[in-house]
Amino acid sequence: MKVLMLVENDFEDLELFYPFYRLKEEGWEVKVASSSTETKSGKRGYTMTPDMTYEDVRVEDFSALVIPGGKSPERVRINSKAVEVVRGFIKAEKPIAAICHGPQLLISAGAVKGRKMSSWIGIRDDLIAAGAEYVDAEVVVDGNFITSRMPDDLPAFCRELIKMLKRY
Repeated sequence: MKVLMLVENDFEDLELFYPFYRLKEEGWEVKVASSSTETKSGKRGYTMTPDMTYEDVRVEDFSALVIPGGKSPERVRINSKAVEVVRGFIKAEKPIAAICHGPQLLISAGAVKGRKMSSWIGIRDDLIAAGAEYVDAEVVVDGNFITSRMPDDLPAFCRELIKMLKRY
């Protein structure tokens, strides 16, 4: 099983690395895509070198998508190819896990209307304005979407992601 993560600079370090290594512990391959293969830096100074660009992503090669938070999702979503990738996962009804500001990408992909979702409180109004039902909870699972608020929610976030992937 292969899982894709989308990142740009200023990702929330824990929200990238915690799921990255938990998925690897389960024996799954994790690939990171970005606008370039130049090394990206997290908010706390950790770095990640992407495996591929958004243009290189073939949705059919992956079983799930993980969108870490921080300022990264705001930067990812301005790239039209990245939004196309997200729409590909949505259309294929594959698991999508977004934490903190990650749901911003789902808003840009037009995928939140009628969905129950959580996020960082700072984008709560954006989710509501886009038609989502905001839930202030450590993890919310709605169909193939898994959303959480912040790094403190990572244990619940990863638990639900792994549970969903084992059924997939």
